[in-house]
Amino acid sequence: MVRAAVLPAVNAPLEIAEIELPAPGPGQVRVKLAAAGVCHSDLSLSNGTLKQPAPAVLGHEGAGTVTAVGEGVTGIAAGDHVVLNWAPSCGSCHFCGLAEPWLCANAGAAAAQPYARLADGTELHPGLGTAAFAEETVVPAHAALPLPDGVPLTDAALLGCAVLTGWGAVHHSARVRAGESVVVVGVGGVGLATLQAARIAGAGPIVAVDVSPAKEELARAAGATEFVLAGEDTAKRIRKLTGGVGADVAVECVGRADTIRTAWSATRRGGRTTVVGIGGQDQQVTFSALELFYFGRTLSGCVYGNSDPARDLPVIAEHVRSGALDLSALVTDRIGLDGIPAAFEAMVAGKGGRALVVF
Repeated sequence: MVRAAVLPAVNAPLEIAEIELPAPGPGQVRVKLAAAGVCHSDLSLSNGTLKQPAPAVLGHEGAGTVTAVGEGVTGIAAGDHVVLNWAPSCGSCHFCGLAEPWLCANAGAAAAQPYARLADGTELHPGLGTAAFAEETVVPAHAALPLPDGVPLTDAALLGCAVLTGWGAVHHSARVRAGESVVVVGVGGVGLATLQAARIAGAGPIVAVDVSPAKEELARAAGATEFVLAGEDTAKRIRKLTGGVGADVAVECVGRADTIRTAWSATRRGGRTTVVGIGGQDQQVTFSALELFYFGRTLSGCVYGNSDPARDLPVIAEHVRSGALDLSALVTDRIGLDGIPAAFEAMVAGKGGRALVVF
């Protein structure tokens, strides 16, 4: 039995409960969590924006130590430190064949299957296949990636979503080049990771945008050279900060129609707008046919940073070891399982960076 934060039903409050976690089956591993990040996607799963069978244990950004492996598992053993991968690629579907593992058609298979039980026998589903809001979890072996040496295990949880997403948005989706101007809309955990990635890429100026003036200090520490408080004239102010033409690259990390539109409008002619934020179906963004032609901008979605975690984690780890990437700077609150509901409320209110559940 282990303690976990359980979502009884969509839109229901989380409950801390003892759950019965089985031994790992064939092809599975059991992981004792060191930490789990509280991501906006967890909030989206809890409120129905993203589909998730319930009851469930949420949490998908985690790191910990393997305690047991199931039959047939090779290349990973008890005692290994790992980062959880909530979108493990199958390697055989159409998208994997195109070398686009972030679009794997089977990445969500584990989330559809019960993995544990409540004390009364009720079956539980693992949020995004990982169920990291628990002291321990059981995941497919290919969803547990070896943690490179020299990365603190607790802070390594952030690699599982925020950092891979922000890093990939800059280096894979937008393909930021040294000297290009970048605007990041939304300074939460992913936004802070994106700012650090833009700084490491040699971008400049780097403009951070948020509705909260309290985010300015966090944004500048992450690499922003300018901070803009969001308002009706946001795009105009960004153009003024970027030579009057707009940013070469805009990365939207909120997932709302108005912020996507702002990011688009803040991008120069011929520039690239990358949407990282996950919005609901009701968030409709409109463009005129004429502006699409005239501005010649590229608008693209970005799933998990368009990353291949097995390829990207060693690269990111090198920046962590060198001090160029500061994982702890993304964290504004270190909490226990009981603190997750308050962390959800803070995200809704636009407060803070990443909250990290430490076990």
